[in-house]
Amino acid sequence: MVDWIEIILRSLFILVGLFIITKLLGKKQLSKLSYFEYIVGIIIGDIAGSLSMDVEASLFHGVTSILIWTLISVFLSYISMKNKKVRDFVEGKARVFIKDGKILEENLKKERFTTDELLEMLRKKSVFSASEVEFALLEADGELSVLLKRDYRTIKPAELWLHLPRDKEPKTLIMDGEIIKEVLTEVGHNEAWLKKILSDKHVQIDDIFLAQLHSDGKLTLDYYEDGMLEVE
Repeated sequence: MVDWIEIILRSLFILVGLFIITKLLGKKQLSKLSYFEYIVGIIIGDIAGSLSMDVEASLFHGVTSILIWTLISVFLSYISMKNKKVRDFVEGKARVFIKDGKILEENLKKERFTTDELLEMLRKKSVFSASEVEFALLEADGELSVLLKRDYRTIKPAELWLHLPRDKEPKTLIMDGEIIKEVLTEVGHNEAWLKKILSDKHVQIDDIFLAQLHSDGKLTLDYYEDGMLEVE
């Protein structure tokens, strides 16, 4: 077989295989991967790259190696879900950076963080002064969770003894210029109701990219022509 044809076939085969493996390993984002999963990803990627380019490499041996690493990762993920000690070892543990309003310098050193890096992460949380923070925790995935001091928190309706209706997810009634009939039925309306609203606004269904009905009864229309309208 001509080398370039074999390279194409190998690449397609490996691409499909990696897609299946990725689905098998779950929907974790890159930033949510554990140390071990990150290492396994690098190893599998390196093996896959070598297999797709090196026509002399054994495809069978390479695929076997990829499957072994995949099974190890799946097995460790399963054990991690069942055992906290294994989970802490594989995924790492959270580390407190600020407690009772005080920065814990020793914990910063243990995680090899500088004060500048801590302040940068706080700014990304819209916190521009460490003095506003009551508690901050570096999660195992590297994200910083922040609890502000009471004086700096946003007031919640419950604290004002306000009882607001519960918000629900918007229901998509039109997508890509087509009515989604099952959702329309789910919210207790029909096409005639929707078409009347659109007719009152002198709008055709084909003009609408997205239409969503919100829990407060408002209907938002997003047009193909880069415009949005909110209907009471």
